[in-house]
Amino acid sequence: MLKNYLKTALRSLLKNKAFSVINITGLALGTLCCLYMVLYVMDQYSYDRHHAGANNIYRITSRLFVGGDSHQNATMSPPVAPAMKADFGEVLQYTRVVPTLGVSKHILEFGDKSFYEKKAVYVDSTFFDMFSYHFTRRVPGALLNEPYTVVLQKSVSDKLFGADDPINKTITINNAYGRHDFKVTGVVDEAQGKTHIMANIFITMNSGDMGEYTLKDETWGGNNFANAYVKLRPDADVAALEKKLPAFLEKYGGQQMKQMGMTKVLHLQPVGSIHTTPGYENEMNPSVSPMFLNILLTIAGLIQLIACINFMNLSTARASRRAKEVGVRKVIGAARYELIRQFLAESFLLSLIGVLLALPLLTLLLPWLNQLTGSSIQLSFYSDYRLWLVLAGLVLVTGFAAGSYPAFYLSSFQAVKVIKGNFTSHISASGIRRSLVVFQFVLSIVMITGIIGIYSQLNYIKKKDLGFSRDQKLIFSFYTDDAKKKGGVFAKDLQQMAEVQTLSRANNYPSHRVLSDHTVFLAGGNMATGIDAQNISTDEHYAQANGMKLVSGEDFRQGDSDKVLINETLCRKLGLTAEKAPGIRLYSQFPGKPLTFVTVNGVLHDFNFNSLHADIKPFIVNYYPQPDDLPYLIVSLSSSNYERLIAHMASLWRKDLPATPFEYAFLDEEVEKQYEAEITLSRIINSFTLMAIFISCLGLFGLASFSAEQRSKEIGIRKVLGASIAGIVQLLSKDFLKLVGLAIVIAVPISWWAINKWLEAFAYRMPVGWWMFALAGVVAVAIAMLSVASQAVRAAVANPVNSLRSE
Repeated sequence: MLKNYLKTALRSLLKNKAFSVINITGLALGTLCCLYMVLYVMDQYSYDRHHAGANNIYRITSRLFVGGDSHQNATMSPPVAPAMKADFGEVLQYTRVVPTLGVSKHILEFGDKSFYEKKAVYVDSTFFDMFSYHFTRRVPGALLNEPYTVVLQKSVSDKLFGADDPINKTITINNAYGRHDFKVTGVVDEAQGKTHIMANIFITMNSGDMGEYTLKDETWGGNNFANAYVKLRPDADVAALEKKLPAFLEKYGGQQMKQMGMTKVLHLQPVGSIHTTPGYENEMNPSVSPMFLNILLTIAGLIQLIACINFMNLSTARASRRAKEVGVRKVIGAARYELIRQFLAESFLLSLIGVLLALPLLTLLLPWLNQLTGSSIQLSFYSDYRLWLVLAGLVLVTGFAAGSYPAFYLSSFQAVKVIKGNFTSHISASGIRRSLVVFQFVLSIVMITGIIGIYSQLNYIKKKDLGFSRDQKLIFSFYTDDAKKKGGVFAKDLQQMAEVQTLSRANNYPSHRVLSDHTVFLAGGNMATGIDAQNISTDEHYAQANGMKLVSGEDFRQGDSDKVLINETLCRKLGLTAEKAPGIRLYSQFPGKPLTFVTVNGVLHDFNFNSLHADIKPFIVNYYPQPDDLPYLIVSLSSSNYERLIAHMASLWRKDLPATPFEYAFLDEEVEKQYEAEITLSRIINSFTLMAIFISCLGLFGLASFSAEQRSKEIGIRKVLGASIAGIVQLLSKDFLKLVGLAIVIAVPISWWAINKWLEAFAYRMPVGWWMFALAGVVAVAIAMLSVASQAVRAAVANPVNSLRSE
């Protein structure tokens, strides 16, 4: 029976080639988009699920209440995790991961090879006992027990050693912590799965510098820089353990936190949820928002739905052609359920063909799609059974969604009426077809408006006054001690260039993550009543080099010691006016240390040091008397002839820092990197909206073709009676334009809600204007006209004799 259904379905598809091509093309493109989106979302949710016992691994996070502010940190004070293992029987093991704070790049050396590498972390020797990695090479037994041992990602190992075995070979890592030799004890890759840690170099903790500092640190309140993890017994009650943590924290750190005016709350976060839980400060790597993933899934479902609607519309539009077929089948004894099966078989066959066409297309377009989304998805037909489940699910869901209504509609025809040619009552399905066309265009208009909204917000970000100048600024980074010391010579050489306006050394620059913050208070106050402020260290030229403006007071002068500039937000939170702030002392005190103070030299206009997702925070710019210890050089230029300028600067760099690879960054590009998620979303929505529109156009084209064919005699009579071509085109187009107009009315409030919902992620956002919806409506009307016009014109210029010959 199934064989007969499929044979009949295939015969029907071949007989109606135009209908089949339109539907198969739409379903193939829709399936392509839907399949990739589903794979992308599955990939994002797969992070850290592969670790052995992943359900029992938790990250210790902390919520800090300090200086009137609340901070949800992904990090923890170093001694917390070891103490939890000692105090709680539920904890089987702990490990910590500490980024090389303040050092974003490292020079790796082996033989005559030398290059920059990012993402190095210090880890406890228990790290690979807790987290599962695929080792391509390793030493037997313990990996990171010995001091100055290191495990490399395969990509790094390949650059250093090629195809040679790296195990027990010595490499040199040169960075701001110094120049040290390390023995390679292992090489890993991501074959087992992806992780939120995303490190390229794993350095054992007992290797000096930040690692040694972590091992010895006994601070329980501050120094929240370690990513700490615990593995619990399978039978452990996580909620009960969390309830014990306040007393545990009070036992060891209560006195310290009281002196610092701080309150801390500990939580246990499942490791599998880290990558898809945004909102934590001090994350090692960016997380992804579930809202973003839901948007992608929604887009995927809508595109597939648009393709299914095409099938429904074209199937019911062809009802008159298949009505007599249904009637004859019923007369010779076919039951309705058999007809339903027949029509569903056609739908499933089309869906299957669509999937079979989508797979090679996806394989071909995968590099471009990965570039579009910034991911590294691979098709694993043999190793990942989930891919086959997704494909089977798409065939079944698409086949049923596309074919169910046509199947029930066509099978409902009464045999006697349709054989007599009287099936006009059934053509009331045209109302449903119109509703589906409206629904298609509602979806398209919402997506078009989404594109306009996202691009408008990104344009708003580019044009907004951030309180500093991001144009014509170059950033040079000195990642090693030697480079920092020789950076002064390089800076002096740059000053001789006519295009260089101002130079400044600093330990940070706008858009870069601020690693340091502390609480400050006025005379008579204390840490409990103080204000938590971010702070950076600079020379006397920082404000000028970055185009920052003073509200009151003076900029730094060379030799100023214990002087600071504060922003307006900190000034206001301290209860000061900008005019009275200069000369005021700000105090701070840490446990076990004497009271310290700095003097306010001036007040800076508020500036958005970090992204517009968050409000401006209290900020302190410290004067640093030894600029050669600072890792960044900010260069303000008066020329935009960058090709010539950078070539000249590169020659100076090679002269002054011959052992250090030349590298630079543009400040405006660094600022833009803060909005990578929004830029990625805009690329995705832009590309897939075009796909959705194209699929919708296919459906409109098919419907317009059938409409013109059904009204061919009417058109012939109108032409004989003197109707113009323009009049006939208008006659055939106006019904579709009415549907698009209705879709615009429905789509506007939906679009307005969606844009405002998305903008909630920004503390600073553009106003939502009426022109966005008007532009989306104009685009939708133009698309509909282009889709329908060709068929309308074709019908209008046809010879009326051909259509009236049988009358």
